Amino acid sequence: MAEAQENRDSQVGRQQKEARPTNENRNDANAEKKFEGYLAEVVEVNPNRTGIYGEIKQAMCRVLEGRDTGRVIRRNVSGRIKVGDKIRLPDTTREDKPIRAR
Repeated sequence: MAEAQENRDSQVGRQQKEARPTNENRNDANAEKKFEGYLAEVVEVNPNRTGIYGEIKQAMCRVLEGRDTGRVIRRNVSGRIKVGDKIRLPDTTREDKPIRAR
């Protein structure tokens, strides 16, 4: 009975090893994943912050692709951001409200 259990375990282990993607497969999978959106360049960063913990900054972005090419819109950005950075926006139709200091 113990031998049958060991055989099952070794077969399962072998199948799992065979099913693991190699580095080549991972690179192909990453190549297929493409973030859809519109490329935009940061033109100006507002020094004020928003969000519960102050983790969000507002940036003025010039849209470089899509229907609204050339339009400058205000967007909230989380993380480090500086003028000249290129970011991908999921859409260009909406614009965030300006941050008001209290």
